[in-house]
Order: sequence, then structure tokens, then C-alpha cells
Amino acid sequence: MVLKIHGHAVAPLVRLVAEVCQEKEVPYELVNVEVYKGEHKTPAFREFQPFGQVPYIDDDGFILYESRAICRYIAKKYASQGTPDLVPRDPKAEAIFEQAVSIETSNFYPFALGITTEKIIKKHRGLEPNEARLSDLVNNLKAKLDVYDVILGKQEYLAGGSITLADLFHLPYGTIVFEELGYDLLEDRPNVARWWKDITARPSWLAVKAKA
Repeated sequence: MVLKIHGHAVAPLVRLVAEVCQEKEVPYELVNVEVYKGEHKTPAFREFQPFGQVPYIDDDGFILYESRAICRYIAKKYASQGTPDLVPRDPKAEAIFEQAVSIETSNFYPFALGITTEKIIKKHRGLEPNEARLSDLVNNLKAKLDVYDVILGKQEYLAGGSITLADLFHLPYGTIVFEELGYDLLEDRPNVARWWKDITARPSWLAVKAKA
């Protein structure tokens, strides 16, 4: 039975899960959820995702939600195919990988998500962005990316010499901030710019960039 991703095709974290499926050469079916009509908040959807968020997966009856957990599951279950070691197996390499994941979770995602909320999500809700908060988010992200530039000046990817999920986790919201919203935060950070060009050029991401 093919793995099913329940979510909306353009939802950032749905695209992330689809990207990892592409990396691991895992066939999948996207089961559309009409998020703009509130389908993800219905009792039927919450039976499988109690927080009413997309995506969740159904892998032959195995239900899993939270995109990062889903990506880890796919990378480990299909470790022998597709891009290798998206989750490293050596204990020390895995520890460095988890460190890199924490970097993204703490030092990138909150700010990129916040910018997306102010510029896009509020617009969909008929609200104006909070310009002071937006400025603070951008400045914080700039400071974090300065540190990224130091790290990526010493190694090719965030967890070392090979790409891992820690790098791929940046793709959905990084694409929104750097490309869709046009925030020029890479020009003065050559190592980040090199890394970003590398990960965004992956065929797996290009296949799902517009929609999962």
C-alpha cells in the first residue's frame, strides 16, 4: 500500500514530507485536505491529527503526525534506498545531526515562521502585519544567519560533510522568506548562499517546490 500524505499541496510542511519521500525514492499519494475550508479542524481529521494541523501520514495503517517525526521515520524505514544517511547511524554522527536539527528548530524556524505569519498568513486573514514585530524577526534572523555563515564556512552542510534532514528542514520556510517574499539575507553571507544554492537545486526539492 502506497504511503499517503494527508495535507494541502502547497502547505510548507506537506512539501517537506513530500521532498523527503522524493529523496528516499518512496512513492506517495497526496490526499488533499481543504485547509482553506477548515477541513483540518473537523472531528474526522482530528481523529488522526488531534491538533488539527497538516500533514499526517498513513503508511499501511500506521498513522504519524508532526512533519519532523514523519521525515525521520521515512529516512530510517527506507535507509537502504535513495539518498543515504539523511539520519546518520553512527552515534557521534547522529549526535552532531541532532545538534544541527536543534539549530534549525531554535535559530531558524521560529523567525522564518514568524515572518511568514506577518507577511502571508495575516494577509489571508484580512489583518495587517505588525511592522515592529516583523522588523525584530528579520533582525533576529540576520543575526542567526551570521552564525550559520561561520558554521558553513567550516563544513559543507550543517551536520558535516553530507546532507541530512537538518539541511532539508530549512527548505519550506527558507524558500518563502528568501524567494517568495524576497528578503535578501544571503548576499552578505557567502557560505550560507553557497549552501542554500546547493540544497534548493536538489531534484527532490524542485519536484515539490510548487506543490507536493
